[in-house]
Amino acid sequence: MVTKTDFVPLAEHVIPALGGPENIRSVTHCATRLRFAIRDAEKVNKHAVENAPDVVTLVVAGGQHQVVVGNEVPLAYQAVIAQPHMQIKGIKGDTDPVDTDGSTTELDDDDSGKKNPVNAFMDLISALFSPIVWCLAGLGLGKAFLTLFTTLGVLSESSDTYRVFNAAFDGFFYFLPLFLAVTAARKFKADIFIAMATVAPLVYPAIVEIGSRNDVHFLGIPLKTATYTSSVLAPIVAVWIAAYLQHWLERILPGAIRNFFTPLLVVGIMVPLTLLTIGPAMTWLSEAIADGVNGVFRVAPWLGGAIMGAFWQVLVIFGLHWAFQPIFLNELAVDGRIVMAAPLMAAVLAQAAAAAAVWVRSKNSARRKVAGAGTISGFLAGVTEPIIYGVNLPLKYPFYAGCVGGAIGGAIIAQGKNALSTYVFPSLLALPATTSIGSFAAQLIGSGTAIVIAFVTSWFLVPYAEKKFDQTIATPAHETQPASQELAAQPTHADVHEAEPTEHPGPMVSPVASAERSTADIAMSAAVVSPIEGTVVDLKNVPDKVFASGAMGTGVGIRPSSGVITSPIEGTVIAAPRSGHAYGIRSASGIEILIHVGVDTVRMNGEGFTTSVSRGDHVTTGQPLGTADLGAIAQSGYDDTTVVVVTNSRKLADVSLDVSAGRSVSHDVLFTVTP
Repeated sequence: MVTKTDFVPLAEHVIPALGGPENIRSVTHCATRLRFAIRDAEKVNKHAVENAPDVVTLVVAGGQHQVVVGNEVPLAYQAVIAQPHMQIKGIKGDTDPVDTDGSTTELDDDDSGKKNPVNAFMDLISALFSPIVWCLAGLGLGKAFLTLFTTLGVLSESSDTYRVFNAAFDGFFYFLPLFLAVTAARKFKADIFIAMATVAPLVYPAIVEIGSRNDVHFLGIPLKTATYTSSVLAPIVAVWIAAYLQHWLERILPGAIRNFFTPLLVVGIMVPLTLLTIGPAMTWLSEAIADGVNGVFRVAPWLGGAIMGAFWQVLVIFGLHWAFQPIFLNELAVDGRIVMAAPLMAAVLAQAAAAAAVWVRSKNSARRKVAGAGTISGFLAGVTEPIIYGVNLPLKYPFYAGCVGGAIGGAIIAQGKNALSTYVFPSLLALPATTSIGSFAAQLIGSGTAIVIAFVTSWFLVPYAEKKFDQTIATPAHETQPASQELAAQPTHADVHEAEPTEHPGPMVSPVASAERSTADIAMSAAVVSPIEGTVVDLKNVPDKVFASGAMGTGVGIRPSSGVITSPIEGTVIAAPRSGHAYGIRSASGIEILIHVGVDTVRMNGEGFTTSVSRGDHVTTGQPLGTADLGAIAQSGYDDTTVVVVTNSRKLADVSLDVSAGRSVSHDVLFTVTP
């Protein structure tokens, strides 16, 4: 069972790569991504983030640095905020993030002025909807199945059992304004309880009851009535204005009455103002948006469906799909359906089908593993980021096939005048949400067509796509490579080959143990033995500029004569990527050793490597970690020089080299380390 502990290495690598806690303004997460608000983008090492354990890729969009993780992103988020100085950066709790000096972190501080309007809008939408999206999708799925059971006659709408389940699954949507009041309060820096008190009257039974009357007055002023249950825009705007009013009152009111007069005045002013002006205005805007969306699908439904089916996953790549969430929820609140979302079933299932073709057709074992897990997740949960970034997009042609299948399938679905009856993530499990509106047969035919087109096309194109992909990455060491081409493997931070060498390399090491060390130091010293048989190479002569510079720590290179890799020290495995080309070991005394087999061998995607340990395993000195096929490395055109470095050498008392260049080693002591 996966726990947050499994994502500690991710947190330990990603946070420094983003410039450290001081460069992170806030962090939250959505369905599959960690979303970081960054102060200075120049301090971000994109390559290092993408090469962190369990990271699929890094997407910079919507004014955020979005680290794609996959379905287990809530656990990754917990691991991130558990790191030093990060708890105060999380915005999932009830309190605002604060900086290390104790001051409140303004999510819209001076940095926000650098955002363009699109990024600012995406940041707003993400902050408002990402905290509630899983609950929306999960309960929406419950509503969909409840509709299916009533349609099939399993449950009667007049039964008490139906009423209980309907309340359980529909309560969140009915009181959606209250939940949006919470997320809006966090975004606009309003008191959460004042915000909820401002919005609560919108769903108060007496206000709901007069929503259908036309003779309502407030202080003699005609009040345009409307129903605000499930509404989206009115509560958000109301809290936005209430936040300004709250902050103004807190500045001008005397301290003796501030605490109770602030909520009294904010709620007393904002509720009538919302019912008289904000509510009616937002109701008109909501209806206009819903009419506009429906109008496009009324005029040319097949065209609207084809566009949504073809380009939805393109929007997902850049994180721009969030812009549609308020549109979907608004349409659901106004019309009780989501017309634009029905064709998305074809878009999602087509990408899953394309990945399924890679799963059964690919000759790359590492790629098959990513495709297999991602296919299941895509079909059943509608989560496609892992297969898009890890499989379809790097190979290109499966992604194109998925877009074509999504376009054709989306056109068929929209032509059948289909719509979702609730908010769900498009997937096979969500099909019950499509049974009550439009032609369910068209929904099935469109979805099936998308799956067949994407799978069959990808089946024929996978060998060609992999051949082109392999030719693309078979470039000389250190040539620039798009980050997406390394996604199928799960490398460690040691693969930051493109980074510039640090200005402060590790301590210089003497050829032999320092004679000045005290007897106590020697007693505390630990011997690091060679993890592989071969000939020692001076670190500065290793054909990798980062390792050679000492930026990764003090160590040596070894030209291997055997492919058996063993542990150089007793300790805990802190890094063991599935690619099998690197291992990290931490001793009980805090010594951290990295073994990196070959230069740029991460590009082999695990071919030629086997791994016999996992992250978290305890290993003893000389215990086998895995194997490397030296012939396969050479055939792939990579240098097999194995690097052994003490990655935290700058924090240690002494690292003394015990071997010289040209010496043959076989589990000999390479260096002696004093913590």
